[in-house]
Amino acid sequence: MNIILLGPPGAGKGTQARRLVESRDMVQLSTGDMLRAARMSGTELGDKVAAIMDAGGLVTDEIVIGLIEEQLTTTTAPGGFIFDGFPRTLAQADALGNLLERTGQRLDRVIAMEVDDEALVQRITARSTCAGCGEVYNDLTKPIPADGKCENCGGDSFKRRADDNEESLKKRLLEYYKKTSPLIGYYYAKGLLSTVNGLGSIDEVADAIAAALDDG
Repeated sequence: MNIILLGPPGAGKGTQARRLVESRDMVQLSTGDMLRAARMSGTELGDKVAAIMDAGGLVTDEIVIGLIEEQLTTTTAPGGFIFDGFPRTLAQADALGNLLERTGQRLDRVIAMEVDDEALVQRITARSTCAGCGEVYNDLTKPIPADGKCENCGGDSFKRRADDNEESLKKRLLEYYKKTSPLIGYYYAKGLLSTVNGLGSIDEVADAIAAALDDG
């Protein structure tokens, strides 16, 4: 089953993707991770990515699609793929659809994680991440353990993103609503969309996503 997780920054897409990787043997395709790996790979495409990123430019959709195609055709994913960070625009959604068709695959379900903007701002400004494994903690809903060690890897170093503040988050939300939120209507029209409440506990959201996938 190939799926997309949609939602504004901080909705919890990464956390839920990791849950699906663990519970359903899926493979998470993160564009950020793929770009970082590509620039270190020494391949022709990797050198192109490195040059663009080092110059402060934006990697083109064509390059990202090329990286995704490479993963789709070389990676074994018993449970299917989770697309993380792509598509972000309608043009990218069309490109992904064409890629899946070209590689003999399909998109099975799109999960939109709905959140209240005000609650989202409160959640994000309280967020911190384990420097070792990326596990996400929150001062309000999932505090760092009392012993100061990550429950996932045992690390004791935590960090907050520089842009996890109210002003930066509102700019990121505006960008999401302008470019990415139209995908909700796009995938609804294709009969692929399911919506879940993204403001429940991690377990509640995971259960809602599981139900949506199993019903689909």
